Amino acid sequence: MRIIYLGTPEFAVPPLTALLEHGEEVVAVITQPDRPKGRGKKLSPPPVKELALAHKIPVLQPSKIRTPEFLAEIGALQPDLLVVVAYGRILPGPLLNLPPHGTINVHGSLLPAYRGAAPIQWAILNGDEETGVTIMQMDEGMDTGDILLQRRLAIKPDDTAASLAARMAPLGGTALVDALELLRAEALPPHKQDDAQATMAPLLCKTMAPIDWQRSARAISCQIRGLDPWPLARTNHDETTLRLFKPELAAEPAGAPPGTITMVQPNLNRLGIATGEGCLLVGELQREGGKRLAVSDFLRGYPLKLGDRLG
Repeated sequence: MRIIYLGTPEFAVPPLTALLEHGEEVVAVITQPDRPKGRGKKLSPPPVKELALAHKIPVLQPSKIRTPEFLAEIGALQPDLLVVVAYGRILPGPLLNLPPHGTINVHGSLLPAYRGAAPIQWAILNGDEETGVTIMQMDEGMDTGDILLQRRLAIKPDDTAASLAARMAPLGGTALVDALELLRAEALPPHKQDDAQATMAPLLCKTMAPIDWQRSARAISCQIRGLDPWPLARTNHDETTLRLFKPELAAEPAGAPPGTITMVQPNLNRLGIATGEGCLLVGELQREGGKRLAVSDFLRGYPLKLGDRLG
């Protein structure tokens, strides 16, 4: 089949790689325009664009996709199928339905759970033990299309949004290739989603970052991991903003008011903090504007001591 691939971030690179390694005919890649990045604000290409150019695949970076001209440009390529992985824009119906096989999507959840832009993050934030990827026939709704194929994946206790995404992206590539083989064999029947079971995964925002130490250690651990790498969970010590990483649940009870530092062990890279339920250990910290450091290194430049209060 002649495939046009739509994707932008690093998450979309392994599925495109899987298509190319499987020998699929990717006739074009559509991705977001280059964006300013870093302190120098130098224009940087999306990761998917870099992969496409390395394989000499034509790349389109339209600023507008809801125009007759763009639809005609895609139609001239005569695609049999569009494949979408984290492209970053809502596609109009005429584009979705242009190819004979329509448009399929690799979504980072077990639909109908976590429809929306941040399914990986919300699975961790909510403390789920399992997630997966869904190959879906796209329609004009927000991840409401028919399910074609699903693959499951366990969430590890130390998974962050970044580490989980890094494991899910190759799984998405494998599932995509499997789905194409079944599609060619006419053995990929669609299944309607149960809208009554649907949950949403909206974009994250900075207002989710402050830590409420009255919550349980488990809930705060999920917050820290689910908001890593953005917007990053934070707390205050006096007038200083601290970001926390590598959380673990302590076996011992808190034994102090929530937010109190109850354990300082630089040799073990552990800092213990009381919560509303249990004690939370963190292994790394970062001052605003500073580097992310292991507890032992952080304490050399910024002393925290037993009994200090956070938040």
